Amino acid sequence: MSTEENAVFGSSYAGAYDTFYADKDYDAECDLVERVFRKHLTKPVQRILDLGCGTGGHAMPLARRGYTVVGIDRSEGMLQAARAKASGVESRVEFHRADLRDFELGVKFDAAIAMFAVIGYLPQNEDLLAALSRIRRHLAPGGLLVFDGWYGPGVLRERPTERVKTIEREGEQLIRIARPELDLVQQTVQVNYQVLRIKDRRVLDEARESHRMRFFFPQELSLLLLSTGFRMVALHPFGDLDRPIRETDWNFLTVAAPAAG
Repeated sequence: MSTEENAVFGSSYAGAYDTFYADKDYDAECDLVERVFRKHLTKPVQRILDLGCGTGGHAMPLARRGYTVVGIDRSEGMLQAARAKASGVESRVEFHRADLRDFELGVKFDAAIAMFAVIGYLPQNEDLLAALSRIRRHLAPGGLLVFDGWYGPGVLRERPTERVKTIEREGEQLIRIARPELDLVQQTVQVNYQVLRIKDRRVLDEARESHRMRFFFPQELSLLLLSTGFRMVALHPFGDLDRPIRETDWNFLTVAAPAAG
């Protein structure tokens, strides 16, 4: 969901994405999702909608746990990488290229997830409302929406700074430089990425991409959900369902359910 992409990055980002996030513990996050299901649902979950599924980091572990998973994403490169991982679970997972704001699958789901700050990639209110309305239409009665994002009080308390990540791979270095630009009025952080592929101190490839991410506050989240037929069930610090969220938390996890009527 980049706002600015060049041809080099566009052709290679799916592979680079998995490389840069190889240390992300998707299994632990799927454990967290299952804990949410057990805590907030009274009926078993069979079908899960994975929104902004990327390369299938959450969809694949969930499918291997026995769920039927449908993933949607705007990036065909990401989806190709996801499909390549589906060996052994092809009957329980499928992927579609679609936009969160206007997708229509003709199927209802027991639960929907939007992980890794997917909702934050929709910085405009009209886009957020359109996406949440679409998600609401795809949830079965008694269903649940689980999504994470950047927590406004935490972002303002510990403002984003430039970060560099280096990966050694097959005799090469992949270097990603992230330079953030904070916009307090729009409640966004534009993260400007520069990715370098280096071998023997020589730059073989360079790409740039910008992501504009929105951060959220509790009352704002509640109103957005209420406006699209949801009610907020819980707001947790990401990864911890046992304590209230604090201003020291940068990431939140929201649980929402269709509102009665």
